[in-house]
Amino acid sequence: MRRREFITLLGGAAAWPVAAQAQQGGRMRRVGVLMTLAADDPESPARLAAFLQGLQDLGWVDGRNMRVEYRWAPGGANLRLKAASELVALDPDVILANGSSGAEPLLQVTRTVPIVFVLVPDPVGSGLVDSLARPGGNATGFMSFDFSMGGKWLEVLKQAAPHVSRVGVLRDSSQVGGVGQFSAIQSVAPSLGVETIPINVRDADGIEGAIAAFARSGNGGLIVTASALAQTHRDLIFASAAKHRLPTVYWDRVLVARGGLISYGPDLRDQFRLAGGYVDRILKGEKPADLPVQAPTKFATVINLRTARALGLTVPDTLLARADEVIE
Repeated sequence: MRRREFITLLGGAAAWPVAAQAQQGGRMRRVGVLMTLAADDPESPARLAAFLQGLQDLGWVDGRNMRVEYRWAPGGANLRLKAASELVALDPDVILANGSSGAEPLLQVTRTVPIVFVLVPDPVGSGLVDSLARPGGNATGFMSFDFSMGGKWLEVLKQAAPHVSRVGVLRDSSQVGGVGQFSAIQSVAPSLGVETIPINVRDADGIEGAIAAFARSGNGGLIVTASALAQTHRDLIFASAAKHRLPTVYWDRVLVARGGLISYGPDLRDQFRLAGGYVDRILKGEKPADLPVQAPTKFATVINLRTARALGLTVPDTLLARADEVIE
């Protein structure tokens, strides 16, 4: 996936305003991007198009007054660290990091190059920033959600599938976010009469077996917590959940459009667009330490009725009425 392909997605640089070109002026700036998705993942061009559009709205166009360098690291920690090292070696003015698994290796490599992260559930707990209001170091950005959202995932699962009494929480146990999300879900489980069971996975090889083992007992449902691992292997998770007929709740609408039952969460692509604004401010001289971490303010519920029917579920009208989108 090349840089010019993303420019084509945006309709080209012809729309770039002349006034903005004069305003930015000066030397060509360099922006790094570390993606933890694969280059051929369908979400990659959509998210990066949103990022480039956010920059273009502020007068920055790849190939005109900035140059974007991409590194793709959908694999394990060693690959992400290698990609982070390569980006830092290019001496960029700022780097966009996709998720905790993108930001953490960058901070292992540099404490001086400015970093703007997106889709990070717990930047303080992960050690990326000192606090949300005053990040304090060379990184800032956008949270994907507050951990308390985990309770909402469990609530909508129970509403859609009242028979569920056991909920497996699929998480990447190597990430701080996976632990925090499970704790939030577990805290509301007693009030809903549900037993929560962590399903710890670290790679694709463990997903099918872990879900199969959980599904051997009846009345089960599944919550897939946000992680780069779950995003990368979502098709395998879909197939496993469908095979074992497990009602499943996700954090991202895209996962429901591809066959999941329900999602509840923010617009993740919009975080990339907003990140363009922080990159703009850093390129104009502001410091990450002075830019507060921002949390999403709007959340959406999406329900796939085709999947519900395949699972033999009748989604209650009260839940459908609150849904922001229903896929027939």
